[in-house]
Amino acid sequence: MKALILAGGRGKRLGELSQEQNKCMVEIMNKPLIGYSLDCAVQNNVSEIVVVVGYRKEDIINAFGGEYKGTSIKYVIQEEQKGLVHAIECAKEAIDKEDFMLLLGDELMTGSKHSEMIKKYRDKGLFAACGVLRVDDESLIKKTYAIQEKEGRIIDLIEKPDIEKIKDTGLIMRNIMGTGNCIFSHEIFDYIAKTPINQKRGEKELPDLIKCAINDGRIVEPVFICDKYLNINIKEEIKEAGSSFFHLS
Repeated sequence: MKALILAGGRGKRLGELSQEQNKCMVEIMNKPLIGYSLDCAVQNNVSEIVVVVGYRKEDIINAFGGEYKGTSIKYVIQEEQKGLVHAIECAKEAIDKEDFMLLLGDELMTGSKHSEMIKKYRDKGLFAACGVLRVDDESLIKKTYAIQEKEGRIIDLIEKPDIEKIKDTGLIMRNIMGTGNCIFSHEIFDYIAKTPINQKRGEKELPDLIKCAINDGRIVEPVFICDKYLNINIKEEIKEAGSSFFHLS
């Protein structure tokens, strides 16, 4: 299994912090943000790390070179920042028909359970496993996606949902927030062409990609991936990461 880390975005909401460096190189607790995802990949014994870079790609390439803690790194250039699914598509040749663990280069988590996700994926012969976590504040789910499940399987994913409209539907998993941490069969690339373009954002979305596979009868299950999760998009989240994030009560 390979690891695919997405680190090509511009990070405009970070303002001047991302003007002179790739946002994944912003330091959190004296480590570049992407370093946490690289560590996760190495700790889970992946065969290779594929990193999709774009904006200020040289920042990452020059910092880490061709290997990280003994694991080979291959870089893929996303020439245009056209969203997460497009970034995955850019890596098709580098993944080379291997299953892969998807990570984001701008995220933090505590209590990582990626090894459990890998075990479940393999033991049950899943097509994909989606990392989720339980949150006290349901409004956080609006930042990612909600899931509907039946008999332990995901049957639908709702991108940036209106919580009030969906929370009374019978199958929705309450207080459950989806993340970009997933494991995929290499056959997920077959569904990218079938994935619709989100009309509001003008790009293809990860939940819609996964939904295409589910609609085709593929088995996808959720896995509780961590205790606490933070995707860095604004300056306030950097402050949160540097102070209280790693100190769980």
